[in-house]
Amino acid sequence: MANDNQARGWRRIVRAFGFSLKGLRACFRFEEAFRQEVIALIALVPIGLWLGETPVERALLVGSLLVVPMVELLNSAIEANVDRIGLERHELSARAKDIASAAVLISVIFTTLIWGLILVPKWL
Repeated sequence: MANDNQARGWRRIVRAFGFSLKGLRACFRFEEAFRQEVIALIALVPIGLWLGETPVERALLVGSLLVVPMVELLNSAIEANVDRIGLERHELSARAKDIASAAVLISVIFTTLIWGLILVPKWL
């Protein structure tokens, strides 16, 4: 029997999917920001589907929402990795965490911009 690193074909895909689900569960359990973003996603996806008039608008509205938790997952992974190295304050650790946090902010700005560009002209 092959070990985890030698899995091939469908077995590798199934195992990778399992690891992905494990990561989602861990982030949901330990990261409040991720939980908040998932709640917002659940609330806003139906609104985006309803407000988008074309398939492209719907894709942009919903797709931009998915970017935020995706970037939050990466942010949380970076923070966990930095914390694993050590909890003492270090300039490079703080910089890594701040940069990852900035990526989340940019994703929120991106989503807000997409929603504004699509929806504001409809109400003006």
